[in-house]
Amino acid sequence: MGAAIMNILKLMPKAELHIHLDGSVRPDTIISLAKEEGLMLPVIDPNELRPYLHASEQCSSLTEYLSKFQLPLQCLQSAESLRRVAYELVEDAHRDHVKYMEIRFAPLLHMEKGLTVEEIISHVLAGTDEAERKLGTTTRLIIICLRSHPVNKNLKVVHAASAFIGKGVVGMDLAGDEVSYPPEIHRKVFEQAHDYGLPITIHAGEAADANNIDESIRHLHAARIGHGVRLQDDAALMQWVKDHHIVLEMCPSSNVQTKAVESWSDHPIKEYFDQGIRVTVNTDNLTVSGTTLTKEYERLMEIHDFSTAQFAEMNLYALQASFLENPEKLRLLNYFREEYETMGLLPK
Repeated sequence: MGAAIMNILKLMPKAELHIHLDGSVRPDTIISLAKEEGLMLPVIDPNELRPYLHASEQCSSLTEYLSKFQLPLQCLQSAESLRRVAYELVEDAHRDHVKYMEIRFAPLLHMEKGLTVEEIISHVLAGTDEAERKLGTTTRLIIICLRSHPVNKNLKVVHAASAFIGKGVVGMDLAGDEVSYPPEIHRKVFEQAHDYGLPITIHAGEAADANNIDESIRHLHAARIGHGVRLQDDAALMQWVKDHHIVLEMCPSSNVQTKAVESWSDHPIKEYFDQGIRVTVNTDNLTVSGTTLTKEYERLMEIHDFSTAQFAEMNLYALQASFLENPEKLRLLNYFREEYETMGLLPK
């Protein structure tokens, strides 16, 4: 890959639909927050701490991958830590020329020191709003309900999130142990989210089969699917997803690390793209996956022979499928198209 191509991949404006707050915390920040909170870390050197936070390609399972969230979550239990980490995540994305991002997190994982769901959402918004004002990266939030939590708790999360419609929260998600807790358990939760007018994306077809994708779309009102690597196992569903313009939020590095796929060459993203399914490229977790969007593009170009123009096309898919309000969405779509035309990535 030549320097000119690498420069285009770095500088092209990008959209990120699938990134987790707690999996994208800087090692330096974890050390700083742990010191402030009086928490003991296994090591205090950022480089030595990295293996506790980062899943390599030798990671054996989703369970091992999720273990990397333990330290960050311990440090994200205060107003100050949530604001800081939210700001820094937008800052890190901005350096990678991300111009639009939807950050997701589960408020119920940040309540150990007595914060309410509403307070947690407010503190994260304070961080992202400040970063957006200073840096210009448009940022919105997706609130996660966890599969392992009772329906009544998740209903309370949806209700709390609904108060922030039009104030920075643009959608809901369901995440967690996909095998043990299939999506139908939470139909009532996402029926309520739908009634509130909250758009929905669901983690599905990552660790469990394509039936979870089908259930999420047909009964939980999912307009987008997080990961969706198992979609390839159901040809009829693949066609339905294509025909109904359901967008897949694919996270290649993460999918290799969790063993959703065995290797980069086994990843179905190019097959989906070539068949006309609307796929988008995402990082999932900057720190846990040790990646950026630019790095994802480089690997996909190297292994799956994507072109820079195809990355531009996928970024436009991402913006079109974003949960952003229409006036701002149209502004960003025009900006992206103009930039891509200037860079020679779209026909003039």
